[in-house]
Amino acid sequence: MTVLLIALGAAVGAPLRYLTDRAVQSRHDSAFPWGTLTVNVIGSLLLGALVGMPAGPVVGALLGTGFCGALTTYSTFGYETLRLAQGGHRLLALANVAGSVAAGLAAATAGYTLARALLG
Repeated sequence: MTVLLIALGAAVGAPLRYLTDRAVQSRHDSAFPWGTLTVNVIGSLLLGALVGMPAGPVVGALLGTGFCGALTTYSTFGYETLRLAQGGHRLLALANVAGSVAAGLAAATAGYTLARALLG
């Protein structure tokens, strides 16, 4: 049952990641991977909020592992950072690493804090 919940969440998260990435990236004429940064920060915010609530294992599997796991993408982040560095955009690669880690941690903290505040 858990595997099916994860698959269901991933079936929604993965296409949403692709569509969001394409929509965001099409608005920027830059080598910087704004789309990947956006989905990773949104996913971190949502997962932080999920952890901040008293969510059970069913919700955790569906939304945490499935949806947020498919929405976010560490492999694409790594690939795009490597591509920036190899393409001579070393400062953008460094900014991508630092910005992604900082923004992801800040978003997860904000989501957690917001969920805890709303739930009392």
